[in-house]
Amino acid sequence: MKLEDLKIIISGGAQGMGRHFALRLAEAGAQVAVGDVNEVGLAETVEAAKSFKGKVHARRLNVADEADVASFVSWAHGAMGGLNALVNNAGILRDGLLVKKDKETGAVKTLTKEQWDAVIGVNLTGATMLTRDVVAKMVETNQRPGVIVNISSIARHGNRGQSNYTAAKAALAANTVTWAKEFAPFGIRVGGVAPGMIETPMTQGMNQKARDALVAAIPVGRIGVPEDIWVAVKFVLECDYFDARVIDVDGGLSM
Repeated sequence: MKLEDLKIIISGGAQGMGRHFALRLAEAGAQVAVGDVNEVGLAETVEAAKSFKGKVHARRLNVADEADVASFVSWAHGAMGGLNALVNNAGILRDGLLVKKDKETGAVKTLTKEQWDAVIGVNLTGATMLTRDVVAKMVETNQRPGVIVNISSIARHGNRGQSNYTAAKAALAANTVTWAKEFAPFGIRVGGVAPGMIETPMTQGMNQKARDALVAAIPVGRIGVPEDIWVAVKFVLECDYFDARVIDVDGGLSM
């Protein structure tokens, strides 16, 4: 699909990669609807795109709230005059070892259900509900072609201290294949991009020791930036023969 023909939803569009994707798409002439719980960040994204050929529309969105997702999809369709694409970008971290023993006190600490539920709710359930409602809207309106891009992570291969995040991103990668098969009769492709260590507000909040160790292990010798991931997202959006696959963009890092 041509970027200028896209009427696309991007979740998590208030900062980081989501904002970068939105701005690059608007620059190319696309209509973009961004959603996020960070309303100040959404306003900043809209402001940054004011001079571009396309337009960024923004509204608060909590992807973990099923009713909010349904309302947002309906609003986005109306605001853009249609809907033919989605980038499932919204994500959070609530890292912690499943079971940890304090070296000094011997106290045992476990990952809480709240930590588990928060990450699964946003990173997996939210992406699933958003995909469901976007595709349903495309089918109802006989929109084809269409394309879905799932932002997974190389953590899907397994990463210490990220049981919740790994589970969510692995499931999202697997469902990239599942949904591609299910949506093929509707003319909708599904692809995935799995970033490695990328410089975003979310990764800046990581434990510094863990962050430094990861950066040191990257073969290309640097942390990634949102533009690195945009190049891959752009490929998935534009290449009509790409489907049911996930691209790792990680500088060669193997977790």
